[in-house]
Amino acid sequence: MSQNDELARVKARIKALTDRTVARGCTEAEAMAAAEMVGRLLERYALTMEEVDVRQEPCVQIEVPIGGRQRRPIDVCVPALARFCDCKVWLARSEEQTHYVFFGFETDTALAAYLFAVISRAITTGLTGFRRGEAVLMGVALRRASASFQHGMAARVAERLGGMHAEREAAVAAQRPTGTALMLVRHQVVEEAFQARKVRLRSLPGLTLRRNAAFRAGRVAGDRVNLRRPIEGGDPALLR
Repeated sequence: MSQNDELARVKARIKALTDRTVARGCTEAEAMAAAEMVGRLLERYALTMEEVDVRQEPCVQIEVPIGGRQRRPIDVCVPALARFCDCKVWLARSEEQTHYVFFGFETDTALAAYLFAVISRAITTGLTGFRRGEAVLMGVALRRASASFQHGMAARVAERLGGMHAEREAAVAAQRPTGTALMLVRHQVVEEAFQARKVRLRSLPGLTLRRNAAFRAGRVAGDRVNLRRPIEGGDPALLR
């Protein structure tokens, strides 16, 4: 099998795995297992757009259902997640469901969907631990503290993604003479493809963040979210 055939086969498998979501009938465990496999494939094959002609690679979009129509704490870090994955992102609503749409190169959108699943699961896990440790809180006080905790986690994750994005782009530019030019071409291709879609976007108001003790506890938990592609023998202290 040629390198191009192998790359095409791996990309097809990644696409199939990203379709395994709860909204499409999978259990949460099956969806998370599929998301983790996507991360392993991206890590194993080190898929980058340098392996193909960037200008000929089509852009795609991946829909990530989130359920309900209300804003969620993870919204705080979605823009940073999209920038880290070199994707465009928007929130689409219909009568049936609400979902995020990540738009960009195939491997980048797959990574965005994978990390979204990891972050969402980590926030849920972190919140369970926080509520267990705040047993004295009840009713409105518990709801407010829970919201602040989750917002703190998401805000910290957004900061970390921003820092990782800057580090990665600086490393690419430093290691390869053509690195900066390649990144500019990638961004230009995605932007042109996005403009061709003629998607009409509307800005959403920012979420109100209560920077209290629960918010600070969430920031601490945000430092433990595993934002790296999964590798064998990962740190068990990281939230997944």
